[in-house]
Amino acid sequence: MCYYNGQKVSREEFIRLMNLEKEVAKYDFLNKDIHVGFSYSTGAVLKPNDEKTDFEIVEMEWGFMPPYWKSREDALKYRNGFKDPVTGKWTQYLTLNAMSEELLLPRKMYRDAALKRRCLVLSTGFYEWRHVFPKNKRTGESLKTAIKYPYYIHLKEREYFYMAGIYQPWTDQSTGEHVETFSVVTTEANALMQQVHNSKRRMPTILNDELAWEWMMGDLSEGRITEIARTQFTSSEMDACTVAKDFLSTLEPATPFVYEDLPALELNI
Repeated sequence: MCYYNGQKVSREEFIRLMNLEKEVAKYDFLNKDIHVGFSYSTGAVLKPNDEKTDFEIVEMEWGFMPPYWKSREDALKYRNGFKDPVTGKWTQYLTLNAMSEELLLPRKMYRDAALKRRCLVLSTGFYEWRHVFPKNKRTGESLKTAIKYPYYIHLKEREYFYMAGIYQPWTDQSTGEHVETFSVVTTEANALMQQVHNSKRRMPTILNDELAWEWMMGDLSEGRITEIARTQFTSSEMDACTVAKDFLSTLEPATPFVYEDLPALELNI
């Protein structure tokens, strides 16, 4: 989950975020209402310096690519999916998100990055779908096909926030192209997100300032990495509103849109 993310930060907020006097004009990538993960474009990521005494905001490609993907051709194959010639099974690697529970599993592609290359993904809000199964008017039973309603989720008191991430430098061994790629860490949904993302019940791992700094800069044990990665942000500090179903093609995708036939969320959580 979490395949659509907003990163539109005002100039004042950006300067405060960086705590550095830099010209905001150099950072046009901080003026996007929505990033569509499946386009595998670049997004704004907070990355620590080598000494882990400070950080910088950089552009990284959304979609983790392990070193053993040798070329863009390999990446395209793995991302789009392919039929395994030996087993005949359809195989696809979606690396936009990394499950917190699996980060450190042996031989997991994310393990080394979780241990050594943790970062923060900047967000002003993200989008998810709620699945609602309408009732059969004759029998009163729920239909098998759900109607999907898009929601915009953000924090009530923050213009921007941090999602836990991991990153991986990657080089195309045939062309020499070099990029840094990242994945958003996800955790089990809190009470609000269980209602919104009710099909998979997942959410990005949102971190407060203290945990964000520890995640990015700390010399952490495996246990602490897992503990922070599985953090569930408090539902009461979050807000979710429905948006138009064509939000991906609108100028203001986060604009609230009311569906008269949609049951309201339970907000006493």
